[in-house]
Amino acid sequence: MARPRASITALGKLLAGLVEPVYVLDEDREIIYCNAACAEWTGLSVEQLCGQRCDFHSSGTAGDPGSIAAALCPPPKVFAGTMVTLSVRLPAPDQPSKSRQVRFIPVGKGSTPVAGIIALVESPDSEADRAEEEVESLALHKLVSAFHARQSDRYRLDRLIGSSAALRRVRNQVEAASATDASVLVVGPPGSGRQHVAKSIHYARHGVRGGEPSGDYAGALAPLSCALLGAETLQATVTGLVRRAAERNPAQPGTLLLLDVEQLPAEAQSELSGFLNLPDFPLRIIATSTLSCGEMAAQDRLREEVLCAISTVVIELPALHLRAEDLPLLAQALLEEHNARGGKQLGGFSPEALDQLAAYQWPGEVDELVDVIRRARDEAPGPLVDAEDLPPRIARAANAARYPARQEETIVLDDFLAEVETDLIRRALVRSKGNKARAARMLGMTRPRLYRRMVQLGLAEGGGAPS
Repeated sequence: MARPRASITALGKLLAGLVEPVYVLDEDREIIYCNAACAEWTGLSVEQLCGQRCDFHSSGTAGDPGSIAAALCPPPKVFAGTMVTLSVRLPAPDQPSKSRQVRFIPVGKGSTPVAGIIALVESPDSEADRAEEEVESLALHKLVSAFHARQSDRYRLDRLIGSSAALRRVRNQVEAASATDASVLVVGPPGSGRQHVAKSIHYARHGVRGGEPSGDYAGALAPLSCALLGAETLQATVTGLVRRAAERNPAQPGTLLLLDVEQLPAEAQSELSGFLNLPDFPLRIIATSTLSCGEMAAQDRLREEVLCAISTVVIELPALHLRAEDLPLLAQALLEEHNARGGKQLGGFSPEALDQLAAYQWPGEVDELVDVIRRARDEAPGPLVDAEDLPPRIARAANAARYPARQEETIVLDDFLAEVETDLIRRALVRSKGNKARAARMLGMTRPRLYRRMVQLGLAEGGGAPS
């Protein structure tokens, strides 16, 4: 491998005199050469850039060398031998950087994987002159990148990516809840990310550094599973949180996170009610539930004072199948999470794969989608996840969606029998040429009875008995 690496490095140096930036990646996605113009464009030194591994993902921090290297990464299809030109926008720490066209040229195009990539940075983008390939996977990659850029200065809500009205409402609610110390109830189906949202509210309230809580800066957080929570455990946890805050940082007393609060036992509810009645109860309470406030009240799951205390702010997470327009972006973001860990790099999903994901009902919510994306990534030969790479149940659901179930027709038995009887009487009358006595014998009844049924069925006018 030393000779191909040396060859593409030498080729890059031949381009060193270019006024525009240029950089070179080897087959392992490592930057092995860049010129001074490239260093100036990225805001990093040549030494900082060289040696960085470029993974195809959109998360990271503005100004961080790893994040800049991710922005410089070509789509995985380039490593399969396809030349691509697309728009690259670097994460800037102070102000948005102007995107530039980058032409990715595979070296050793006849082999797979290629020996390396030469990236030629061209003139800045303009609306009138764009050479980017408009393929769906790259478009999703850009949207995920834009989402991360908007969220990076607030908090990380990677599992709430999407542009639907329901998701925008949830993000606005999370932002409002993060600005106060009010108690919050997060409601949603199992697997929808309720605990993730609850933790995001806590850490966003007290600040996050680099997307992660930094020690006492975020305050103490005590997650408790209410199904297993007894009165003594609750008392010990609350007492410990209060003591810890008094010893370390009284201004950050911490948060009590009650998971599946609808399963809180009666004795633990009584203990919690006693704490809530204290005049200066120092802890914030964030709770999660699969039931709404109305459902918990109707089923008498919680004491009234406890339910009122934990539901100052209520955030309801919509089911994944009700926001199908968010699914392509969410799937792309989850795929790029795996890219960021290194190893196999995939650019996105084929249109057929996205169609099958959209047709599925997702009973396991976002947690199930996470598992499906992980398995599909392992199965896909690359550079895209195709429909054949998805688990068989996804394909079966897509096939079933093409053939909707027939609506069951309601049969009113009396009406159905009347129609059958009317048809039989008419046939008998036709065969008997209108002779009612003969028709009655054909039907196995008397003539007076036949006449009464004809009147009842509207086949003859009412009146006295027939002559």
